[in-house]
This record gives sequence, C-alpha cells and structure tokens, in this order.
Amino acid sequence: MRATVERSHLLKSLGHVHRVVERRNTIPILSNVLLRAEGSNLTMKATDLDLEVTESVPADIGQSGATTVPAHIFYEIVRKLPDGAEVSLDTGDGSQLALRAGRSNFTLQVLPETDFPDLTTGEFPTRFSLPAAALKKLIDRTQFAISTEETRYYLNGIYLHAVKVAGKPMLRAVATDGHRLAQAQMDAPAGSESMAGVIVPRKAVGEIQKLVEAPDAEVGIELSDTKIRLTIGSVVLTSKLIDGTFPDYVRVIPQGNDKILKVDRGEFASAVDRVSTISSERGRAVKIALSEGRMVLSVNNPDSGSATEELGVDYPADAIEIGFNSRYLLDVAAQLETSAAEFRFADSGSPTLITDQGELNALYVLMPMRV
Repeated sequence: MRATVERSHLLKSLGHVHRVVERRNTIPILSNVLLRAEGSNLTMKATDLDLEVTESVPADIGQSGATTVPAHIFYEIVRKLPDGAEVSLDTGDGSQLALRAGRSNFTLQVLPETDFPDLTTGEFPTRFSLPAAALKKLIDRTQFAISTEETRYYLNGIYLHAVKVAGKPMLRAVATDGHRLAQAQMDAPAGSESMAGVIVPRKAVGEIQKLVEAPDAEVGIELSDTKIRLTIGSVVLTSKLIDGTFPDYVRVIPQGNDKILKVDRGEFASAVDRVSTISSERGRAVKIALSEGRMVLSVNNPDSGSATEELGVDYPADAIEIGFNSRYLLDVAAQLETSAAEFRFADSGSPTLITDQGELNALYVLMPMRV
C-alpha cells in the first residue's frame, strides 16, 4: 500500500474514527485502525465489536492495498504534524508502515487487515433519510435521560420507534433512567412509518451526536433486527442495537395532572442553579413551594447552610410543596426551547410533567424526591 494524503483531511477523518477504539483492549486488532487505499480514496475503519465507524478521504494512491496500525498513536502523530503537510504512507514489504511528512519520519507496527472484524455484513431492510438537524434535535432532547445503570441494560440507550399521533405518523425518541423520562418526536420520514422499535446504545448515540455537526447534511438510516447503520456524507457508522425490550413508557407519562405552573425558563434555571450551590453532592435536592403567583425555591444542607429564592410565576392552583433533584431540573431546562416552561403537578409524591409552553413535540417527566 502506498498513498499520499493531505494532513487536514486525514486528521478530521481520524478524529471521527479513532474515538471508537477503546484505550485498553485484550484483542490486539481492536486497538488498530484499518487503512485501505484504492481508487482515489484512503478509507479508515475502527471498531470495538459493538460500534464501527468508516470514513473515506481523497488521496493520491500509488499502490492499492490495506493494513492496520495502532489507532491512538496514528492519530497523535497526525495531530502533531504541521498544518498543510502532505502525509505519505507506505507499507513496503507489509511488516511495517512508514509515515513521512516533511522532515518527519515514523515507522509503525502493523497487523494484517485479514484479522480485522466486519460489522456491516447482513441485510438492512428498513431505510429512510432525514436532515441532520432533525436527528440532532431528537438526540439532544433525550440523551441526557439515558440510564448508566448496567443492570437495566435495556435503558442504556435511546428507544427509536414509529408511532401515530392523532392519525399522523411520527418518529419518536424516548430515554429514561427510572427517575426521569425524556420524549421527543418529529414527522416520520418516508420509509420509517412501519419500522420496528429499536434501542440505540449510549456509546453510538454519543458518536452520532458528534457526527451530525453540519445541520444541512442528510442522514441515511438503515435498520435490521440487530443493527443500525447511518451514512452522513463520507462517514458510515454501524452499531449493534441493544437486545432487550424497552418498558411501556406511556404508562409513566401522567395524564391527569391539573395544577399548572408557567414560569420564565431562564429565570427558573438560574434560580435553581444558585440555590443548589449549597446542596450536598449526594442529595442535590431542591424544594419548590408553590402558592398563587409565587414560587419559593429552597435548599437545606446541614453541613453547609441553607438557601432560598423567590420567583413571581403564573400559578393559579392550590398550594403545593414538592422536591426534585436540582441537576435533573437543570438538564430539562437546558432542553426547553421557548421562553416559558410549563409544569403540570398532581401532588408532592407523583410524577411531574414538564413541557415548553405550547410545544407538542417534546415532553419530560420527573419523579419527585423527599425533602
């Protein structure tokens, strides 16, 4: 294999690809990135056996071929090369890769490309596409609620599925960790209306989030029973899906909460942030006391003191006191888009529904805390 590629192109693509590679691997080939030179492109591929990312960059190919090199070392070398450098890659007799750029010369150990695993095999019967900005919105609004508790592995991702809302097909994303739930939806793209529900793992969600940087790009999505594949420009991301059943989340969403609070989202988030400064790392509880037209936020920490702050709000219902994890409140407030947030309460022990005022395509459910 012999190829020459511009450093900035190589660095950008390696930045996408090398992140998949775990720092510690018991299988040596999984520490490497596959390099394949053919036609007028250099293609790079990395995998951790659950997730695979492939990207191609334009290159001057002197001799077609393929090899694998240590991913993180290769990335660091390219990162430290000067801007505008032309990077020459040559495997010679195949036992090592020689990398040259200007006066810099490196020799890297290689492993044969025949050992490199392939995740992309198999059929992907469901296919559709949607704008990157729409996919980013679905993910941003829900990913913070993904569970990190490994024992409930079926909650360690975003549940993506097709639903009908008032007879209209929608593509919906849901995440929950048992303490909070986030749901976002959009008009279903053509081809997605009959898709089976899939759980996209947390690591894949994180990589997709980083790849949908260009809002005007189009994302191609392909699904099988066990895998999802996304194509964004020259990047192809393939991930195994979580093999489990997502719980019936609709039962958790409260329907009859009749105590309605409307509050300025920015003022509310700032006030929660201020009073929670005094909360303990373990507790993080903030108490909300509501009476007509008035909200009092308070935190009491026996180790460091107490804090209160009062806000004027639109609340015509009966007085109520309820406690929440302050970080969860701030996470939700960060995803709301309008200036006014709407809270729907039942009582101090029941789940609370939070939405943007007048927004129908995203909702959040928070379980209360005892305070």
